[in-house]
Amino acid sequence: MSAQGRCLVNDLRRPDRVPPPGGPEPTRFHRSLPGYAPTPVRSLPGIAQALGIGALRLKDESDRLGLPAFKILGAAWAVEQTLRRDPAVHTLVAASAGNHGRAVARCAAQRGLAARIYLPAGARPARTGPIAAEGAQVVVVEGGYDTAVAEAARAAGQPRTALIADVSADPGAASPGWVVDGYATLFRELADPVDLVLVPVGVGSLAAAAVRWAAHAAGRPAVVGVEPVAAACVTASLRAGVPVTVPTPGTSLAGLDCATPSAAAWPAVRDGLAGTVTVPDPLVHAAMRELAGVGLVIGDCGAAPLAALHRLAGDPGCRGLREAVRLGTGSQVLFVATEGPTDPAGYRAAVTGSPPG
Repeated sequence: MSAQGRCLVNDLRRPDRVPPPGGPEPTRFHRSLPGYAPTPVRSLPGIAQALGIGALRLKDESDRLGLPAFKILGAAWAVEQTLRRDPAVHTLVAASAGNHGRAVARCAAQRGLAARIYLPAGARPARTGPIAAEGAQVVVVEGGYDTAVAEAARAAGQPRTALIADVSADPGAASPGWVVDGYATLFRELADPVDLVLVPVGVGSLAAAAVRWAAHAAGRPAVVGVEPVAAACVTASLRAGVPVTVPTPGTSLAGLDCATPSAAAWPAVRDGLAGTVTVPDPLVHAAMRELAGVGLVIGDCGAAPLAALHRLAGDPGCRGLREAVRLGTGSQVLFVATEGPTDPAGYRAAVTGSPPG
C-alpha cells in the first residue's frame, strides 16, 4: 500500500473485479416517485482555474426528492424491496448519523408505516428534530454510531419489523446491497464525460455505487474517496488489506463519523477506489466558505470532496495519488456534494465564524 502524507494510493485496486451497477430497475422506480428530477450538475470554472485543472463540476444533492441529502435514493429502493418481499412489515428501523434516518422515516410515513431510528450519543437536535418531524420515534443510544447499528439490528428481530440498513458486518446482507443499488441512480444521471470523481466515503455504500458505475462507464474515470481525519476507517482498511475499526473522537462531518466500513460495500471499495484523501474539519469549513462564495449552500460532508481536491492538487504529500489519477491541466473532475446544510447552526458557524446556537 502506497501512502504519502495525507493521501493514500490503493495498490489493492483491481477494477476488472468490480461488478457492474445493478440493473435499471431502481432508476425506473425513482423516476416514478412524485417530485423526482435529476439533481443539477453545477460548473465551477473559477475554482477549476485556481486549482489548475480543466473543469470542475459539482453534483448538487442538497435537494433530493424534498430532502437535503442523497440518502433517500438508497432508502426508498431498500424499503421498496423489503415490502415486495414481506408486505406484512409495519415498522422500519434504522441506525443513522442523521440523513439516512430521516430518509427512512420519510419513506415510512409515505407508506403508512411506523419508523424507529437509532442515533449515536451526542446527536445534535438538528439531526434528531427533523427525523422526529417525519413521524419517527428517535432513540439516542449510549454510544457511538456502531452502537446505534447494533441496537437497530436487535430491534429488527421484533415481529413485522424490518431493518433498512446502509451498513452491515454481513457481506451478504440484503438491505445494504439494495441501498448501493439505489445510489446508482445518482451516477446514471451524469451525462458529461469525466476523468476523476471524488465522493465522501462514510461506511462505503456511496463509494461502492461510484466505483461500480465508474468501472463500467465510458473512459473508466478514477474514483477517490474522501474521509475526515478523525474517522478514516476506509483509509485504514485499505492500508491493512481488510476492514478494520478505528477510533472516532468526533468530527463536524456527522455523516462520515464512521468507525468501520460496511462489509457489503467493502469488496467494491477495495477493488475500485483509486485511493483516499483525508481532510481535517477546518479545511472542510474553508471549502464550505468557498462554495458559499459562489452561491452554493453545501454542508460539511458535501464540501469535503472540494477540500480533498485542494489537498490532492497542491499537497506535496499527495504526489503519488495525484500521479495515479493523472490530475492535471486537462482533467475533467466531478465531486458529489452529498448534502445541504443539514445542521443549520453548524453551517452558519463554519461559514460565518459565528458561534453555533
